Amino acid sequence: MPRPFSVALPPWLTHALRAQRGPVPWNAVLRGALAAGPLLLAAVLAGRESVGVMAALGAMLAGINDRPGSRRTAVHRIGVPGLAGAAGLVVGTYAGEGLGAVPLTLILTALGLLAGAVSAVGPVSSGAGTQLLVAAAIGAGMPLPEPGWQRALFFLAGGAWLIALRLALPTPGALAHDFRFDGERVAVADVYDAIAELLAAAGGEQAGARRAALTAALDHAQDALAGPRLRRYASSSAERRLRAQYAAALPLAEAATALAWAGDALPARTAEGPRRLAVAVRTGEPCGPLPAPARSVPGLRALDDALLHAAETFDRGGKQTGGKNPGSQRIDGEKTHSGAALHSNAGTNPLDRGARQTAHKGLRLRPLRAKALLRTVTGQGGREYGFRVALCYGASAAVAQALHHVHWYWLPATAVFLVKPDLGPLVSRVLNRAAGTVLGALVFAGFAAVLPRPEGLVALVAISGALIPVATRHFAAQTAVVTVLVLALVMVGGEPEASWSRIGETLLACAIVLIVGHLPAPGQRGGNVRARLDAATDAAHAYLTHVLSGADDRAARWALRREAYRKLAEARAAIDRAAAELPTLARHTEGTDEVAATLERLVDTTTACAVHLDDTGRLTPRHTERLATLLDELVEQRERAGLADPPADLLSA
Repeated sequence: MPRPFSVALPPWLTHALRAQRGPVPWNAVLRGALAAGPLLLAAVLAGRESVGVMAALGAMLAGINDRPGSRRTAVHRIGVPGLAGAAGLVVGTYAGEGLGAVPLTLILTALGLLAGAVSAVGPVSSGAGTQLLVAAAIGAGMPLPEPGWQRALFFLAGGAWLIALRLALPTPGALAHDFRFDGERVAVADVYDAIAELLAAAGGEQAGARRAALTAALDHAQDALAGPRLRRYASSSAERRLRAQYAAALPLAEAATALAWAGDALPARTAEGPRRLAVAVRTGEPCGPLPAPARSVPGLRALDDALLHAAETFDRGGKQTGGKNPGSQRIDGEKTHSGAALHSNAGTNPLDRGARQTAHKGLRLRPLRAKALLRTVTGQGGREYGFRVALCYGASAAVAQALHHVHWYWLPATAVFLVKPDLGPLVSRVLNRAAGTVLGALVFAGFAAVLPRPEGLVALVAISGALIPVATRHFAAQTAVVTVLVLALVMVGGEPEASWSRIGETLLACAIVLIVGHLPAPGQRGGNVRARLDAATDAAHAYLTHVLSGADDRAARWALRREAYRKLAEARAAIDRAAAELPTLARHTEGTDEVAATLERLVDTTTACAVHLDDTGRLTPRHTERLATLLDELVEQRERAGLADPPADLLSA
C-alpha cells in the first residue's frame, strides 16, 4: 500500500501558521466593546473628535495588553505601558513641532535604542517600550489640534477607562465568591490540577510536558498573587487564604516532580488528592477526606506529608466542620487525610514553617533591584535588541519623512511591532503582519463604502475593540482587527480614507525590518537567548548549592526552585522562537536547546535530591552519579553552543 504523501514545512513557516487555542474570553470581549467605542462616541457627541481618537488609541493599546490573570496584575500590565505611551506622546509631539526631519529622526532613533534595551527586562517592559515608540511616532506625525500634554492626558484616560472596567466587571461565575480575587482563585486551582496531571503522567512519555505545564501554572499563580498592592501583606481573609493555599501547593509540586524524576508509574488514586484540592479552591467548599498514598519511598512520603499539610491549610482557611478531630482515617479500607486533621507539631516542623513564611513574607525570594535591572538592560540581550529596534525605528522614520507622506508615522509605528521578538520569529512576524494588514485594509475599504459617518465608524471601532481579545491568538488576526480600528479612527479624526496607503507602508516596513534583521550586529548574535540561558544557569546553581548545603529553610528552597524553573521557562521560550527563524539566523543559537534540556534535568534532579535529603539525610549513588553526569554534560554542551563556562563552584558542587 503506498504511503500517504506529506510535506514537512520549515519551522519558520509552521510558526507563522500556528495559532493559540482556548475558550473565548467573553469578559475581555465585553471590556473591549465598552472601551474604545463608547469613548469615541462620547467625544463625537461633544464635537471633540480628535480627543476621542487619542482616548480610543489609549484604550486600544491597553486592550492588546489585557490578558487573563488577576486584577492587580492587570493594573500593572496595562498601566505601565500606558504611562510609557503617554510619555512617548509628549516627546513625539513637541519634537515633531520644533525639530526638522534630521534631528527628529535622531531623537526617535535614540528612543528606539532606549525602549529596545528596556524591553529585554520582561513582558511588561516590552509592552511599555512598544507603546513608548508607537505613541512617539503618532505624536510626531498625526496632525491634531491639542498640545502634547493634552494628547497624553486623553491617551491615559483611555487606558485608565479599560483598567476601571477590568477592576469593576466580574468574570462569569465569579459572583458566587469574592469576585475581586477570581483571577487568583483560578490560577491557584490550576496549580493543583497541574500537580495531579504530573502525578498521573509519572512513568510515562508525557511526564516532561506535564512538568513544564506545572511550571507554567506556578508562574501564573505566583504573578497573580504577587501583583502590585498598596500594602506589603495581604489585607483580607480571602487573599490570605489564597496565598496560604498557593504556599501549600509548593511542597506538593516538589514531591510530584521528584516522583516524576524517579520514573515509576503511580496508582491512579495518588492524583486524586490534588484534584480534590483544586475543586475546593474553585468552589470554596471543604476539600473533604484526601486519599493518602502509600509511604513506600521518599517521594511518596513527601507527597503524603504535603497532602496532610494542605488539608490542614484548607481547614484553617475554610469553614470549620465542628466535632472531634478525626485525624487520619480509614474509609473503605484505605487511608485518607481529613481536612480537620492537625499535626501535634504543627507550626514547628519545617514544612509548616516554610509555608507560613512563604504565604506571609512574599512569593519571591529576590525581587528585581535597580542593579539587576541595569545589568539586564545593558547586557548582551538588551544591547542586541536595542540596536535592532533603534535601527529599524530610525530607518523607518527617515524613509517615511523622505517620502513626504501625510501618514508617515505609520511606517515607524509598524516597524516597532515587526521588530518585537516576543511576538514570534522575524519572518513569521513579517508574513503575518503583511497578510493581516492587507486583509484588514480590504475589509475596512468595504465597510467604509457603505457605512454612514461617523456613527458607522464608531460602531466599527466598538466591534473591533471587542474582537481584539480573540484576535490576539494569532498575529495576523490581531493585525487585521487593529488595522480596521486604526483606519476607522483616522477617518473619524477628519483624515481621508487610507486603506491602500496603509498596505503600501506596511509592506515597506516589512522590507526594512527584514533587511535590518539580517544585518550583521556588533558582538555575537543570539544575545537574548544567551543572556536568558546564563540567567537560568545562575538560578540552577543557586538552587543546587542551597539543597546540597543541607539548609532546612524550606521557604528559601521553594523560592530558589521557583526562580530556577521560571528562568528555564523564559530561556526555553526564547530558544524556541530563535529555532523558528530562517536558517541564517537560527544557526546562531544552535545547541542552546540541548543546554536548556540539560539544565531542566539538573533542576529536576536537584528537586529529587532535596526530597531524598529531607527523608534520609543523605543522597544515594544514583543521585550523586546523576548530578555528576549532568554537570559534565552541561560543560560540554555550553562549549559547543559557544557559551561561557558555568560558575566554577557549580561544577564542584
